[in-house]
Amino acid sequence: MTIIRTPLPRLSAATAPPSSGGRNRPPEQGIVHLGLGNFHRAHQAVYTEAALAHQDGEWGILGVSSRSGTVADALRAQDLRYSVAEISPAGATYSVPSVHTGALVAAREPDDVVAAISDRTTKIVSLTVTENGYTYSPATKGLQLDHPDISHDLAGGAPRSTIGLIVRGLQGRVQHNTPVTVLSCDNLNDNGEHTRRLVLEFAAQMSGSESGELTGWIEQNVAFPSTMVDRIVPATTDAHRSNLSRDMGFEDSIPVAAEPFSMWILEDNFAAGRPAWEAGGAVFSDQVGRYEQLKVRLLNGTHSLIAYLGALSSAATIPESVAQSFVERAARTVLRDEYLPSVNVPDGIDPDLYEEQLFVRWSNTALGHRTQQVGSDGSVKLRERIPEPAMKFREAGRTPHLMALTTAAYLSCLAPIDGFDPGPHAAAMQDPARGWLSQLASRSTSGAHMARGALTDRRLLGDDIADWDPFVERTGELIDVIVGHGIEAATSEAVKGDR
Repeated sequence: MTIIRTPLPRLSAATAPPSSGGRNRPPEQGIVHLGLGNFHRAHQAVYTEAALAHQDGEWGILGVSSRSGTVADALRAQDLRYSVAEISPAGATYSVPSVHTGALVAAREPDDVVAAISDRTTKIVSLTVTENGYTYSPATKGLQLDHPDISHDLAGGAPRSTIGLIVRGLQGRVQHNTPVTVLSCDNLNDNGEHTRRLVLEFAAQMSGSESGELTGWIEQNVAFPSTMVDRIVPATTDAHRSNLSRDMGFEDSIPVAAEPFSMWILEDNFAAGRPAWEAGGAVFSDQVGRYEQLKVRLLNGTHSLIAYLGALSSAATIPESVAQSFVERAARTVLRDEYLPSVNVPDGIDPDLYEEQLFVRWSNTALGHRTQQVGSDGSVKLRERIPEPAMKFREAGRTPHLMALTTAAYLSCLAPIDGFDPGPHAAAMQDPARGWLSQLASRSTSGAHMARGALTDRRLLGDDIADWDPFVERTGELIDVIVGHGIEAATSEAVKGDR
């Protein structure tokens, strides 16, 4: 007997469950969001859905993808709907936010993006473009003026860079003199001030009399609050899509999987109003910097170590990695003994409870967060995570062995010395520095040679690390142990050295 399966309907306005606020259409647009990836759709969009369920307002989101049209095109095909699956070992719960008013692709439609930022109805321009999307120099923290996209944008072409899009959009607002907020939601230290600095530097580099007028207008009319965002959002897999179809009864080409945990800490500094994000659990605080330290160092710094140790031990996912006793021991040691002493813990946070919560999150086997995803872009991420806390050790005349291990494992993943195979998960990591690091590795005959070339000569982690011989030497020694004896042996040596 032939079994005929009826195709499931595609997610659309007609097939989607009602929004949490009972709306049958998206709200009027008030936000332009740059970075239409999984994190935004599982974080800011979810908070905005909760805010609009609590209090109506013109806070619909125009989502902008950078280069790829995959998500934007699929979102339009699904009447601007998509699913969020909150996944834990206990099961999954689903929601379908209805907050997006449109979707653009900056590489295809730069003029439309600039026009949207310029429009007087836009009150917030938010960003989740990753650390690498700010086209800044990690060495100076300033705009990377020799970046081809920045050079192109300053010459007056249709903007290609995130900063170029924002500044050209702000330039269009001068004529109607309407204030706006630029809201960074990326893992950068003091991300509000960081974004402000880059925007003002771009404006100052523009030619003609427009530069001075625009710079002055931005300083008077644009707010740049700092934020801390936290939610584990892995890349979507076919298994996520299949489970959603089974549970919800429709097909969704762009579902998002996320852990149940979510946190958003913001400075309450908005030039033109904001949604009631606190209705979804967001916290407005004057201690954003403390929360940022807590997250970037304890969570992100430790997460990087787990990812690199996992990739080098053939662990495909973060839960597989941290389930190994040597990885858990290293992770707890770097968190407690190396990162925590550098953190000014926010009021009301118990570090011990925070640590245990992190390990529960990292052990979420149902989520499938991949080591290759967490380990990607380490050349930018580690520069935000390691140097400042490492300097506390230098001042005390000590070496942070687990931070050195993180660096050694990163280099071994991205640019293995000839003859060493880091495995497929390391090979799949994406990183803007992979090219020159690989060239360096091909010329390196030892870990010491590799570490000096990357850290001292090319200053991968900045000037302070470059000039600190004990850290560079320890990184080289641990590379040699990884190559000669394996990642578990290197981890054991680093943990012993930290005692």
